[in-house]
Amino acid sequence: MDKQHLVIFDTTLRDGEQSPGASMTKEEKLRVAKALEKLRVDVIEAGFAVSSPGDFEAVKSIAETVKDSTVCSLARTTHLDLERAAEALKKANSGRIHTFIATSPIHMKYKLQMTPDQVVEQAVSAVKLARNMIGDVEFSLEDASRSEFDFMCRIIEQVINAGAGTINLPDTVGYGFPEEYAETVGKLIETIPNADKAIFSVHCHNDLGLAVSNSLAAVMKGARQVECTINGLGERAGNAALEEVVMAVRTRKDIFPVETRIDTTQIVPTSRLVSSITGFPVQPNKAIVGANAFAHESGIHQDGVLKFRETYEIMRAQDVGWSTNKIVLGKLSGRAAFSARLEELGIQFESKADLNEAFVRFKELADKKREIYDEDLQALVSEIQVGETTGEQITLGDLEVISKTGQAPHAELTLNFKGENYRSTAEGDGPVDAVFKAIEKLTKSEAELKLYLVNAVTEGTDSQGEVTVRLEKGGRIVNGQGADTDILVASARAYLNALNLLESPDRLHPQLGGV
Repeated sequence: MDKQHLVIFDTTLRDGEQSPGASMTKEEKLRVAKALEKLRVDVIEAGFAVSSPGDFEAVKSIAETVKDSTVCSLARTTHLDLERAAEALKKANSGRIHTFIATSPIHMKYKLQMTPDQVVEQAVSAVKLARNMIGDVEFSLEDASRSEFDFMCRIIEQVINAGAGTINLPDTVGYGFPEEYAETVGKLIETIPNADKAIFSVHCHNDLGLAVSNSLAAVMKGARQVECTINGLGERAGNAALEEVVMAVRTRKDIFPVETRIDTTQIVPTSRLVSSITGFPVQPNKAIVGANAFAHESGIHQDGVLKFRETYEIMRAQDVGWSTNKIVLGKLSGRAAFSARLEELGIQFESKADLNEAFVRFKELADKKREIYDEDLQALVSEIQVGETTGEQITLGDLEVISKTGQAPHAELTLNFKGENYRSTAEGDGPVDAVFKAIEKLTKSEAELKLYLVNAVTEGTDSQGEVTVRLEKGGRIVNGQGADTDILVASARAYLNALNLLESPDRLHPQLGGV
């Protein structure tokens, strides 16, 4: 049987960025987009062009850079939204406008305050307008899983006639159940007269832990596009995880009538890049990309795998990219080897000065750590690029922490602000608390600490600790990151990074809603 193509639509840069604190700069979005292109994702939803000048520039930059994937911008069914999306995508090799409107009774009545007739009229008008601006238009029925079947048939038929080539049926609030959701998708495809003129797509949220199950069930009923994110990133409980959808289709070729074009060896590197940039670590037992995904502790399992891998493994670790991190650098590695490895990882600097700074930091790290892995380089580069974006107005000078059993930990540090050094001391409930209080004494930011997270970048006692600090002030949430072999230094850097981000206009994170 000939396999049909399953379109993989990645929305890490749009829906994934709606996770509180997961907003990215233009440069970071571009790095992720290049990784997604290397992964061979069919469609990259680069952002919500109208939401802010920063998001517009990010979509525009990605559209101008990416050549092998379609670049998409989300837009509501308003003229301004559609116009900004089209403008951002003007130079795309392949561009798509993704427009949406809510179709469930509860959304139409309470959120839109529109009648069903008005919703249909606005949807059709928007699709026609978008189709005049660009050749590829996708239409989404927000909250489709709670929408009435007959109304969905009506609006879908009309937007297909208006020029929509893809129809997306989002389970916006994660309410769907696999059998029920898939049955609805299949019935829509069978019932709508012009359904054969469009690709039907699914976009599932993970509120009940069913996003991947709902997506795959819908594929079995005729959906030919799945919208997903790296690591399942997304607002609330997240979205369907790209790596799980792709590997399920690949592993169970015996039941799925579809195949993807994804280069699965790029899954783990892309997962780690997204984790490093957003500050959202991957849980060890996460399917496919978790540290324990291919680990066997049980003696019986170990024995079986050693005798014949398929006894306990349904996939090869190498097939998803775990073997790609074997090349390591050390303190004797030269600039050429360093630059070559960055290029292989898809990391580029805008200037030679930035590359030189990265090489200096690499050498400093190599003096502390015997082997430098790809994850170390990703963490190092993320710090440098975040610093470029924010301007790093406040930076860490020296830091001394005294922690002794039976005594309150004491931190003394120097901060540099606009060329001037300022000293501060503080005691805390622990060494990290003392460091943060010393910083607050000087900055008086009044930001509220919402999350403090430490993640080992690699294995071993000499591993870098990558720290994520989430701060909230005035309703704005940011994630700061810092990495160092000294966890206290990493913590101070992460806290300062977050403070700098609070002052950075490039990280404004408007949550305008969406599918």
